[in-house]
Amino acid sequence: MDTQVIQLIVFGIAVGSIIALPAAGLTLTYGILRLSNFAHGDFLTLGAYLTLLINAVGVNIWLAMILAPVGTVGAMILSEKLLWSKMRLIRANSTTLMIISIGLALFIRNGIILIWGGQNQKYDVPVTSAWEFFGVKVPQNQILVLGLAVLAIVGLHYLLQNTKIGKAMRAVADDLDLARVSGINVEQVILWTWLIAGTLTSLGGSMYGLTIGVRPNMGWFLILPLFASVILGGIGNPYGAIAAAFIIGIAQELSTIWLGSQYKQGIALLIMILVLLIRPKGLFKGTI
Repeated sequence: MDTQVIQLIVFGIAVGSIIALPAAGLTLTYGILRLSNFAHGDFLTLGAYLTLLINAVGVNIWLAMILAPVGTVGAMILSEKLLWSKMRLIRANSTTLMIISIGLALFIRNGIILIWGGQNQKYDVPVTSAWEFFGVKVPQNQILVLGLAVLAIVGLHYLLQNTKIGKAMRAVADDLDLARVSGINVEQVILWTWLIAGTLTSLGGSMYGLTIGVRPNMGWFLILPLFASVILGGIGNPYGAIAAAFIIGIAQELSTIWLGSQYKQGIALLIMILVLLIRPKGLFKGTI
């Protein structure tokens, strides 16, 4: 196989590992709350900036990435209390929810610009050289990012499959009203959903910031690959979203051989359109 192709596949895996975590969080919020949250990308950006804030006071970058989700989860739960819980009470339709989420996205993004400014920023991390394997260069940060993504995915799998709250989340995803009648604490499940989604999304934002730097619109540019991953993986299926994220990441990078880097985002859109036309339910079964 050509060295350039292998190099692009390596980059694609790194991109996929960044997309995978927030995509899993996004599909969980839809599967359980029936919410297409267009503010998800800006919560990702918030996670990146909170990591930047913690790192700027001298905290190690990896510890900063672990601490930042506290703020991201707090912001998500605040939006739940102020917006989404009230929308569920009045049974707002999907169009209303979508418009509110876009407004929330703009609010978060402009708040970030107000606090941190609009310029690109970087974490305070030492510059490291890339490792080379048979002519293929792999930046050390990308290896660490992939390792962190794998740990997060393993943790998510354990929580969903082996804990009481994981089973309750699957029940709520199948039928919220039936789950409530069956004695499941739906409000607790909703809070856990935001906790998991916020943690995964914040980690994804921190990982993205580590590879490309931090800027206010970074999450907005990722929203298309995120939704493409959710649709390709089967809406509501976190494992499907993770697998789809790697497919999209690799496809985007390989497309640069023929189309150039400026059209990478278009590949995610193309994949999403093709899936909706050929297999609307995605490659994998939906829901948890």
